[in-house]
Amino acid sequence: MKNALIIASFWPYRQGSKRVPGLAKYLPEFGWQPTILTPPLHGKPDTQFKVIETPCRDALGVWTRLFRLNPDEDVRAQVKKRFGITSRNSFVDFFLTLGGGVINYPDSYKGWKPFAVKAGDEFLQNKPVDAIVSIWPVTSHLIARDLKAKHKVPWLADFPDLWSQNAYYVYGPLRKFIDRRLELKTISNADALVTTSEPWAEKLRMLHKRKSVYAITHGFDPALVNTPPVNLTSKFTITYTGILYSGMRDPSKLFAALRDLFFDETMNPDEVEVRFYGPTEGWIGNEIEQYGLSSIVKQCGIVPHQLSLQKQRESQLLLLLDWDDKNERGVLTGKIFEYLGARRPILATGGVAGNVVDVLLDETKAGIHTPTVEDTKHTLKKLYQEYKQKGEITYNGEGSKLSKYSHLEMARKFSGILDHLVVR
Repeated sequence: MKNALIIASFWPYRQGSKRVPGLAKYLPEFGWQPTILTPPLHGKPDTQFKVIETPCRDALGVWTRLFRLNPDEDVRAQVKKRFGITSRNSFVDFFLTLGGGVINYPDSYKGWKPFAVKAGDEFLQNKPVDAIVSIWPVTSHLIARDLKAKHKVPWLADFPDLWSQNAYYVYGPLRKFIDRRLELKTISNADALVTTSEPWAEKLRMLHKRKSVYAITHGFDPALVNTPPVNLTSKFTITYTGILYSGMRDPSKLFAALRDLFFDETMNPDEVEVRFYGPTEGWIGNEIEQYGLSSIVKQCGIVPHQLSLQKQRESQLLLLLDWDDKNERGVLTGKIFEYLGARRPILATGGVAGNVVDVLLDETKAGIHTPTVEDTKHTLKKLYQEYKQKGEITYNGEGSKLSKYSHLEMARKFSGILDHLVVR
């Protein structure tokens, strides 16, 4: 059994990458024993793998204490709520972005680095490690760079989200220039790069001028698949779970479609329910009111992960808000794979035809991609008619195609790259 040190924030015990639990759980099946080096946890991880938990000095700690904010919740949302701001973009957003760009450079985990480098150094001195994997946040790669330089261990840098090429980059051109320089300097010593889609892999190849860049999607845990399926809601229920990104994940196409279908009496509003589970957003509340859907669409707040899974499994439809940027075709988040495990039909609104979401849903038959309002109206009308006839919407996902997107398959692909790095 070979040993891997995975440097990452350990989701779901704190904010972090959904890569980590799947790799930690399934890499041993392919001959790799993982140890996770992580910032402080907000829960206890599975004991089947080793975790090195280190302190992290919060760069915003002084400010959160000064303004009596909850460090475990979104700071931006708390500040906007305190000022009664519900718009998507405001002067508060501007100043928070500006301040965050300075205080949190290169990210909010920068206070984790000294503790993690020390702990990782001690671990590598006392235990033979065959490879290092850095995943998320950006600081993980800085830690891996230092450990690689000292211990000469093969290093795989994974980008579930891109760094300076991030699709949701919120800082200005000067910060982006600085980020790109740091990324090039940091990643120059990595032995291989991985990201979640082929369009993003091509971006990394162009930036880092190398061929050793691989695309490995996220996955769902095969042990958590909705089998046998739970009872569905009696209503025509559409459920979204997770964070909303203002301006890029926009539910307005769904809202517009529902408004029109209610207006022409194609759908009965008494039979329809739309649920958002995640941080409550003022701008979403504004849109719900603007479209006259206050009795239909509910923001249910943040719920435990297991309850989130339950709400997915009982839903008639699962809502995926695709990335609304015509120039971005590579956004393939962990959410869609969690939805695949729920085994309920996915309605992906927004985005552009032919992007990675469109291709994935077409391949697996797990859902439908509707880039426009008219596409969404047409699909909802068809699905609602099926609901009225059968009392539920049929799930048509193809098992053999879906199995390619499990955590098990994700771990197999990672192990193949790690094996290659060790023997070369």
